[in-house]
Order: sequence, then C-alpha cells, then structure tokens
Amino acid sequence: MNSELSLADHITLELRADIIGGRLLPGMALVESDLVSAYNVSRNTIREALHRLGQEGLTRYVRNKGVMVRRLNVGDVQDLFKVRRTLELQAILGSQPLREYQSDRMLEALEAAELAREREDWRAVGTHGLAFHQHVVGLMGSPLLNEFFTNVVAQLRLVFCAAPDEPRFQAPWLSRDRDIHDWLAEGDKGAAYEAMSLYLDDSEQQLLQFLTPSIHH
Repeated sequence: MNSELSLADHITLELRADIIGGRLLPGMALVESDLVSAYNVSRNTIREALHRLGQEGLTRYVRNKGVMVRRLNVGDVQDLFKVRRTLELQAILGSQPLREYQSDRMLEALEAAELAREREDWRAVGTHGLAFHQHVVGLMGSPLLNEFFTNVVAQLRLVFCAAPDEPRFQAPWLSRDRDIHDWLAEGDKGAAYEAMSLYLDDSEQQLLQFLTPSIHH
C-alpha cells in the first residue's frame, strides 16, 4: 500500500508522526524552504503536504507568518473526546478476549511507556500511551478507523502540550491503561468499558482545566 502513496502523502505522514512524537509543537512554523531542503522535494509537493495537514486540523495558515502547527482550544478538546468515547468504548463493547498478537501490541506500548517513565522522558510516555489507545481502536479491525484515529491522536498530542507539568499529567495514566489491558485480556468487557469511560472523563476534565484560565472566587 505504501508504494501507492505520493511524495506528498509520505511527507504528510512524516510530519504527522513528528507531531505525535512531540517533535513539532503548537505554534511552531513550518517553513516551506526548510522543508524543501529537508525532504529534497519541490515547493509544490511541500505545499500539498501542508494543505493536507491543514485539512486534518493539525496546521493553520497565519497571515504574514505562514503555516503554523495549531494550538487547540476548549471546543476542539470536547470534540476530540466525543470521538474518543465513540470509538474506544465501541471497540471495547465489540471486543472478544484479546488474541495473543493484540495483547502483545498493547503490552509493547505499555512497557515502552513504563521504560520512558523510568528515564523521565515524559514526551515519550505520552507517545507510547497514545499508541496503546490506537491499539484499542484497532480491535475493531477497520483500516479506515485506524487512519482516522491516528489523526485524532496527533491532535491529542497538541493538546498534551498545554500541560504545565507534564510529569504530573502523564504519570497517573499508565497503571489505568494496564488495568484496561488486563480486563480486555480476561474478556471482562464490562470492567474494561467502565474503566475506559472513567479514564476518558478524567483525561478530558484535566485537559480542559489546562486550557481554561483559573477563576478565583
């Protein structure tokens, strides 16, 4: 399938991966001339890739500044979590006890996140944690939904950047992710569903607090 992708497709995927990996942050400029040099392609190819990122909600054009990585707002976060609840909870409801390869993928992401936590690489903790949730959606076996959710994950990464204290934000989720995996492995969909629902509620609330100025009474 990759052989069918155009140059612009490949560059779009690489730039999106840089966002998911936390290497491109909100407010960063994506300078055409720099990207032309980095990828050794034409300006038209870069413009096409940047246009696609804009369609995916990852960049925006700012007059006199050019293309910038987006900063997401409260409405964006609320919308992202509507999507997460729809996809991740449905994936759990429709799941069977995890097959070995499905469990292995989830555990690989969780173990990578735990190793990153040990070396205090909190950006990597977030990246691997998001990969776990991609594997949850992957239980539905839909390439289209997987591709769609990858874009959701990229936007979530941009929201994570709003966390003023990344270690405090990232640390609590890993044990909850592991519990969800264990219940899925045992075929206890009810427990996994309830845990994921609470997880998403708590995550959304915390991210909204980061984006909403404190109101002092």
